[in-house]
Amino acid sequence: MFAVIKTGGKQYKVAANDLVRVEKLAGEAGDVITFENVLMVGADADVTLGAPLVDGALVAGEVVEQFRDKKVIVFKKKRRQGYRRKNGHRQELTLVRITEILTGGAKPSGKKAAAPKKAAKAEAKPAADAKPAADAKPAKAEAKPAKAEKTEAAPAADIKDDIKLIGGVGPALEKKLNAMGITSLKQIAEWTADDIVKVDEELSFKGRIERDDWIGQAKDLLAGKGPRAKADQ
Repeated sequence: MFAVIKTGGKQYKVAANDLVRVEKLAGEAGDVITFENVLMVGADADVTLGAPLVDGALVAGEVVEQFRDKKVIVFKKKRRQGYRRKNGHRQELTLVRITEILTGGAKPSGKKAAAPKKAAKAEAKPAADAKPAADAKPAKAEAKPAKAEKTEAAPAADIKDDIKLIGGVGPALEKKLNAMGITSLKQIAEWTADDIVKVDEELSFKGRIERDDWIGQAKDLLAGKGPRAKADQ
């Protein structure tokens, strides 16, 4: 048996247990709603047409979900006028499961479809909770030694290898040095005379590396000494 209903300015052909997306209707998931604007009712070859509605016909449904449709972009433009307007719209919809098609003035039986869903959810929860609980305990127990290993390895990292500890090297100069592949104090401490000349020419330092004794500063920092004061440089 099928029926043609009208809602939200649109017509829908529906049958029992069909899922229909209609423009938003008031109600929450599980609520029973009725469509009184029935334009046609039929079963196989037996069809009843309304004028415009079928007398005594009613379609009952259950709200499954309230949601919003995909965004639609509305863009308007007028050539050579500098006029552009862009708007977005998301239509609010209601997903309805058709439960009954009634004729002859019969009334809907009520919430019959909602009860099995709640029972199924209640049965599914213990099974879902039991599996993670059994698997989670060993995982936590195994994770603790890993944390202990990290805490033991931490004291070994006493020296901070940061080229900004060298006097006069700030964030801007650090970016330029990184672009040349110089990222650590160890690299600077191992520079040769040719390396100094190359960096000095690349960054137009005019002898700044030797004046500020970058190599000496890098070696001191790697040895665990603190950064030199500006007065010492």
